[in-house]
Amino acid sequence: MGIMRGVAVVGIGHAKFGRRTDTTLGELAWEAVKEALEDARLDQKDIQYFVVGNAGGWSAESLPAVIVGEYCGLSPKGTMRVEAACATGSAALYNAYLAVASGMADIAMAIGVEKMYESPTPTVVEFIGRAGNYFWEFENFGLTFPGYYALYMTAYMNRFGATEEDFCRVAVKNHYYGSINPKAQFYGLKINIDQCLKSRYVAWPIKLYDSSPITDGAAAAILVSEELARKITDTPVWIRSVGVATGTANLSRRPDFIGLDAAYQAAEQAFKRIGIEHRDTWKYFDVANVHDCFTIAEVMAYEDLGFVERGMGIQLVRNEQTYKGGLIPVNLDGGLKAKGHPIGATGVSMAVEMTKQLRQGVEPRDRQADIYTGWALAHNVGGTGHYAYVTIYSLDKDGSPKVKPKR
Repeated sequence: MGIMRGVAVVGIGHAKFGRRTDTTLGELAWEAVKEALEDARLDQKDIQYFVVGNAGGWSAESLPAVIVGEYCGLSPKGTMRVEAACATGSAALYNAYLAVASGMADIAMAIGVEKMYESPTPTVVEFIGRAGNYFWEFENFGLTFPGYYALYMTAYMNRFGATEEDFCRVAVKNHYYGSINPKAQFYGLKINIDQCLKSRYVAWPIKLYDSSPITDGAAAAILVSEELARKITDTPVWIRSVGVATGTANLSRRPDFIGLDAAYQAAEQAFKRIGIEHRDTWKYFDVANVHDCFTIAEVMAYEDLGFVERGMGIQLVRNEQTYKGGLIPVNLDGGLKAKGHPIGATGVSMAVEMTKQLRQGVEPRDRQADIYTGWALAHNVGGTGHYAYVTIYSLDKDGSPKVKPKR
C-alpha cells in the first residue's frame, strides 16, 4: 500500500432515531449534517466530497445521494451512494476516509440516512430477509433475518451452555444505556430480565427484546487531512485503522455458526495495522460499539474481536463486564438494540459515538466511558456476517495503543 495521509474526524452530527414520519429523507439527513458542520465550524462550501450511505429499498427515493446533497446545500460537490447491507454506514465512512487519506480530497463528509418506516413492516422484513443468498435461502427455505441469527444463537447455546436469560442480559444493558441517550429510539425505556424472557418469540430462541427495531435516522461525520485537523479543532479523533472483509453469501457454505468469520478477518486486519495481537484486546480499548442487531450478535462480537476467547463472551455478560467501569464498556449509547438500527446510518452513528466518547463529551455522564488509553473500536456487520468493518479510533495520530491500568 502506498503512503496514506492521516485522517481525523473533526465534526459529528446525529439526528433523533425512531419513527421519523415527521421528516423527508433530506430533512432527516440535514439534522445530522447541520450538527456536524456546526461542530467543525465549517460551511457547506468547505466540503469537497460527500458519501451517502443508504441501503434503501423500503424508501421512496432511488437516488438518495443527490436528494441529500441538494437539500443539505452540498451540491455541486461530488458524491455517491454506497450500500453494504447493515454495514452501509461504515462503508460510507470508509469511502470518505479513503478520499482524504489518498489526497483526492482534504475535507470529506460521510452521511448515513435511512427512512425504513416509509414501507410497511412485512415489506421491511422481506427486504432485510434478502440479505444473503436470496433465491437459495429466502425463497426456498423461507429464512427471515431473525431466522439467520437464530441459527447462530441455537448453535452457541448448544456448544457453550448459554441460556436465553444470558442473552436477555445484553438487552437489559443496552436498554439501560439507550434509556438515558436522548437520541435513542427507546429513550426512557428500561427493561428487566423477566420482561425480555416473556417477550414473544420472533424466531426461536430469538425474542422481540433480543432484536433491534425498524428505525428512521441519520448521522454525519466530517473527515479531514492531518494538515487541516488541528487548524479546525483542538480535539481531532484519528481514524487509525480500518479492516474490511466479506463472508459467503450462502450460510450453508460456512464451517460453523458460533462466530462470524468476516468480522474476525476484518478485526485481524485492523489490529495488524496498529501492531497488536488478536487476543485480550479489551485491554487496549476504553470503549467499543459493536453490532448488536440481535443479542447473539453482540456476544459473538466480543469473541470475534478478541476481547475474550471463543465461548467466553457470555461470561462477560454474566459478570457485567461490558457496562461502564467493566473490562470493556460496550454500546454505552444503547447499541442497535435500543438506540435503533437505521441500516444506512448505523455505521456513521458508531463513528459519532466513538468520537464523542474519546472527546469525553458524552451527556449524560452516566454514558461516558473512563478514558485511559484514548483508543476506541467500532464493529459493524452487514447481513449475517456478509460484510464486516472494524474501525479503530485514537486521540493520538501515531503509535500503538497502550494497556489500560489494572483496576
